[in-house]
Amino acid sequence: MMKEKNRLLILSKNSAQYAELIEKHDFSGLEFIVCDRAGEAETHAENCNIILGEPDRIAPVLDVAENLQWIQSTYAGVETFITPSQRTDYLLTGVRDLFGPLMSEYVFAYILAFERNILQTYENQQERLWQDMPYKSLKGTLLGICGLGSIGRHIALTGKHFGMEVWGYKRSDEVVPGIDRLFTQTGFRDFSAHPDYIVITLPHTPESFHLFDYASFQAMKRSAIFINVGRGPVVSESALARALEEELIRGAVLDVFEEEPLPKDSNLWGLPNVFITPHNSAYSFPEDVVDIFAENYRLFVTGKPLKYVVDFERGY
Repeated sequence: MMKEKNRLLILSKNSAQYAELIEKHDFSGLEFIVCDRAGEAETHAENCNIILGEPDRIAPVLDVAENLQWIQSTYAGVETFITPSQRTDYLLTGVRDLFGPLMSEYVFAYILAFERNILQTYENQQERLWQDMPYKSLKGTLLGICGLGSIGRHIALTGKHFGMEVWGYKRSDEVVPGIDRLFTQTGFRDFSAHPDYIVITLPHTPESFHLFDYASFQAMKRSAIFINVGRGPVVSESALARALEEELIRGAVLDVFEEEPLPKDSNLWGLPNVFITPHNSAYSFPEDVVDIFAENYRLFVTGKPLKYVVDFERGY
């Protein structure tokens, strides 16, 4: 795929930082243009065969990028590009193997907070109340992970570190490290019915849309905690709100939503058994993304297969 000159459009809120990092690499035959908004990028996109940046910023300039060969997304979520109306005549690569440790920190921060009653203990402190708070070890607690890409697998291994039993759910059957029992599509209800914690790391695809509906929450243990760090549309928020209001499950930790920012009139804001974070369980750090871009660029110029290529049909 080597051209006489490759032209890269950097289109990101962190464009200046990406440019500084890319300049440190010896990219022969690469010129780049730096933009932070789609509007200013439109005049440059048609002359660039490579684009690096956030999907939402890139999508508006796709139609004018006549020479496009490759997009390197700086985000794991690439749903913006996976729609029937979007073109697919280019290579799309994502970022993987970056978020597992960060997501694990987030997930287990909350699991440990629940099991060790940390919030209640702090409330007692404010009341100057010396009260013993019972707790149990994570050892033997059942963790269910829905979605076993690099993030789900890292969370599974972290669970095993704490001595948890770990179940997994994915589309196809295979041996996955750290998973004690694996369920596929027909076993979804059985998978959902038993874990003490269910963690969602699925991408948003037509198959995963509203996978968790009211019936799914009805099937769970009333003591279960639901944690979503995957994609908001995997969960029906109206069904989840209803399940929480009816105490069908113990609580929820939510970092992603069907609409972001979460609307101020959402019922989820006011529920006492919900913890909401603003889609920040794991960030894309430019230095890590540029390492992936650098490796892929060297593959690109030698005509070799790139890493982390997105399948437009599957959506990830």
